[in-house]
Amino acid sequence: MGPSQRLTARTMAFVLAGGRGSRLKELTDIRAKPAVHFGGKARIVDFALSNALNSGIRKMAIATQYKAHSLIRHCQRGWNFFRAERNEYLDILPASQRVDEVHWYQGTADAVFQNIDIVDSYDVDYVVVLAGDHIYKMDYEVMLRQHVESGADVTVGCLTVPRHEASAFGVMAIDETDRVTSFLEKPADPPGTPDDPDITLASMGIYVFRWDFLRDLLRKDADDPESKHDFGGDLIPYIVKNGKAMAHRFTESCVKHTPEAPAYWRDVGTVDAYWKANIDLTDFNPDLDLWDKNWPIWTYSESVPPAKFIHDEECRRGLAISSMVSGGCIISGTEVRESLLFTRVHTNSYATLTRVVALPDVVVERSARLTNCVVDRGVVIPEGLVVGEDPEEDGKWFRVTDTGVTLITQSMLDRRAAG
Repeated sequence: MGPSQRLTARTMAFVLAGGRGSRLKELTDIRAKPAVHFGGKARIVDFALSNALNSGIRKMAIATQYKAHSLIRHCQRGWNFFRAERNEYLDILPASQRVDEVHWYQGTADAVFQNIDIVDSYDVDYVVVLAGDHIYKMDYEVMLRQHVESGADVTVGCLTVPRHEASAFGVMAIDETDRVTSFLEKPADPPGTPDDPDITLASMGIYVFRWDFLRDLLRKDADDPESKHDFGGDLIPYIVKNGKAMAHRFTESCVKHTPEAPAYWRDVGTVDAYWKANIDLTDFNPDLDLWDKNWPIWTYSESVPPAKFIHDEECRRGLAISSMVSGGCIISGTEVRESLLFTRVHTNSYATLTRVVALPDVVVERSARLTNCVVDRGVVIPEGLVVGEDPEEDGKWFRVTDTGVTLITQSMLDRRAAG
């Protein structure tokens, strides 16, 4: 297929980025889940947007709703290189009572329905609907090609998950041709697949449609008073029953840095999952390759100086081992191990950080000891604070997960100082 025939050239990406992500607790108190920082310098939403861009899609829209300011600001700063004169667009579509004076976005499908006129203006043949809150690399052109060749009304991106873990997902039963025969939200007894009864296909929240088909379906759904106006809950089950829904397996389109690498997809929707996915990047050979020049993760790159390590005395040595340290960081007499430090983190003498995810602009004062922590943006860790060694004490002031990861925000520290 030559460049002029690429289906992505006739496609737009519609990114659903309105959700809070409440299981991330205080990390989403001031920002939507897609705007949460990830991987040292990116935000979660950058993965869906980068996949679209790297796949060849040059028309994108991002629907926002919950506490959208940091997400909108990030997209304005980091994704402002689209040029309308080259027929490239990135529109941010906040819920803005576009249909009437009562309704904000009622559900994922309603977010697209309320912007039908904007999608029409793009003059595209296909729409890829994407969740804006997952970490993965995927070539959407492969999925688009399957959609066209199969003649499907919708193609649903699917993960293969062990059957006993599938109850947490929207899952699909399929026949031998990968046609979806039923779509179930979080079933107690998930179905297997024809080729492996111990494996279940789980929805990734990625859908491909012809735009003219989706437009008609959205209008029909909007007129249905019984509908919750949701892709997974309403539209996909309707197509399964009345049309042709096909499953697309992520293993066929995931982008891997080596053939042996696993098909990497993460929902970093809990504090534990978020901490682990970030810390995993410090492994010798991480499953997610952020160094791949052929499939880069685009983001807002701030102009900051390189990281700096200072002091070389016993117990006061600026060093980082098996860690990722971003630009603008100053590691002053601190020992950093298996940790991921975002931009402009500043640590001071005699402190130690072990398996810590520190978001931008964190300051760690002298002699603090942090273990298995997520530290929110801009937090100042006071001198001598010890976290991660006594869960009972930590639990009085901070959020400690069942696996012993501690989330620290500035308001928690302020309460501790006051109490």
